[in-house]
Amino acid sequence: MDIGANLTHASFRDDLEQVLARARASGVATIVVTGSSVEASHQALRLAEAHPRQLRATAGVHPHHAGECDGGTIEALRALAAHPCVVALGECGLDFNRNYARHPDQERWFVAQLELACELGKPLFLHSRDAHPRFAELLRAHRDGLPRAVAHCFTGDADELRSYLDMDLYIGITGWICDERRGLHLRELVREIPRERLMLETDAPYLTPRDLHPQPKARRNEPATLPHILQAVARARGEHADALGAATTQNARRFFNLDHDTQA
Repeated sequence: MDIGANLTHASFRDDLEQVLARARASGVATIVVTGSSVEASHQALRLAEAHPRQLRATAGVHPHHAGECDGGTIEALRALAAHPCVVALGECGLDFNRNYARHPDQERWFVAQLELACELGKPLFLHSRDAHPRFAELLRAHRDGLPRAVAHCFTGDADELRSYLDMDLYIGITGWICDERRGLHLRELVREIPRERLMLETDAPYLTPRDLHPQPKARRNEPATLPHILQAVARARGEHADALGAATTQNARRFFNLDHDTQA
């Protein structure tokens, strides 16, 4: 199960059906489509409604879009979250790497989404890049009222990982672990993640595994590469890929409440 794919991205506009078919053929039966703004969250929901056997959606505002939020943002997310195809709030958090939005705006709308998750009891799909420890500080302040949360696309260091595990977060690992330039540290750290807290994702169309051969056209990543990521994680952990794949899928289905999802 791919817990995070940006299938609303323009690069999937012309061949989404083929992308989904390749995912199924690769054994990726369920994909969660990431919502990154109110509009993108509506698009993610429309995709999930159109493909109810394979897709679910999140609804949230990525920190890059925090400057676009207004008085209607949280009400819009609340309405989206009421739909049965929307299985989590997010992608939300802090990004002090790109700084596309001012830090005060990022923090304000991250906290607003944390509060909404507490109110609704909805799982959280979290983003943090170069924002630790401020991200952890804000999250910890709301932790007692929060439902389950996953640190999506984890690429941080040991201190950051241990901080998240101490807060009972799930950890999402992407093809970053396949990058010999930037991801070697993950091959060590991934061993520290308890099996019951580990989930896998592609973050498609981004983060195409660098050791994938041949490389896809325009280096566009897609959910069908998830088994390749699974193999890399299993090697790093010294586990059998089939067993680890079954465990991470079970974790994801439990996290997103899909075991009781009548549409699944």
